[in-house]
Amino acid sequence: MKKKKNNQPKEFSLEELKQNIVECNKLKEEYLAGWQRERADFLNYKRDELARNNEIISYASIDLILKILPILDNLDLAEKKIPRDLINNESVKGLLQIKIQLQDILKKRGVEEIEALGQKFDPNLHEAIEEVELKNKEPNIIIEEIKKGYKFNKRVIRATKVRVSK
Repeated sequence: MKKKKNNQPKEFSLEELKQNIVECNKLKEEYLAGWQRERADFLNYKRDELARNNEIISYASIDLILKILPILDNLDLAEKKIPRDLINNESVKGLLQIKIQLQDILKKRGVEEIEALGQKFDPNLHEAIEEVELKNKEPNIIIEEIKKGYKFNKRVIRATKVRVSK
């Protein structure tokens, strides 16, 4: 209610009060809709920011993984060169256990080896180092794995280096 100059409240007509209520309801709906849009935008922003942060963390992990893979390569090479009479040697078993532990750590972090030997050559997964002419093999079959390839969370981080049949 508005006050008159002589400090007495002004009387509103019923029509003015109804119109005032309608205007208040319109403003309320407008403010509510705006608030709901802003809240939805904020929730979308939070979700997108979380996804971006996870991607950044993932890329940081790739850098560390790529530094660990040569160590695993060297352990594979060492394992291949172990003489048969030393397989049961405790030192050799310890070395092979380190390799297994390293593979387990990488696997738990989302790293997996790319299967290659005997598979059809796929340029998305493999890098052909050499093509070898073989009469008893169909073309584009991987006949030898030179260096293992790896995926991190389904994404190739290092292609497998291979020899392929011609």
